[in-house]
Amino acid sequence: MKKFSVKSIVAIGIGAALFFVLGRFVAIPSPVPNTNISVQYGLLAFLAVVYGPVVGGLVGLIGHALIDFSYGWGIWWSWVIASAVFGVLAGFATKALKLEEGEIGKTGLIKFNLIQVVSHLICWGVVAPVLDILIYNEPLDKLFAQGLVAGVSNAVTTAIVGSLLCVAYAATKVKAGSLTKE
Repeated sequence: MKKFSVKSIVAIGIGAALFFVLGRFVAIPSPVPNTNISVQYGLLAFLAVVYGPVVGGLVGLIGHALIDFSYGWGIWWSWVIASAVFGVLAGFATKALKLEEGEIGKTGLIKFNLIQVVSHLICWGVVAPVLDILIYNEPLDKLFAQGLVAGVSNAVTTAIVGSLLCVAYAATKVKAGSLTKE
């Protein structure tokens, strides 16, 4: 069994805390009931890309569970699981991007955003609604309205926040060959 590094454990703790703060206190209400425009998914996608799918999944799971718990209505497991799945799926972009080498560029940003958009479509168009039906027996019209608003708004905020975080992070890394003599 592979052990978590201290770096990964710290990333999970800080990531879940930031996910909670952003999701609880920076959420923008949408016209669809119980659905917010959320900026925390940009942070989640970034952390998942840097630390991998396991860290991404745990940040999404813990962070979203804390948000739901803090509202007092109980934990809405279908959406908590969807957030965890988003973190896992976004984490698979780790190998597709070269953030650790200090490279992101247009191609990297396109890859990042294609992965995050597809991940949001899967999570809010399939995972959350299907689990809402299976766990809570929710009405279909409400589910797909919530899923559409959540998926589109999360993809847009992730494109902005996540892309900015990836570019800023890549800029802090030493680029391969940048320290060689000319």
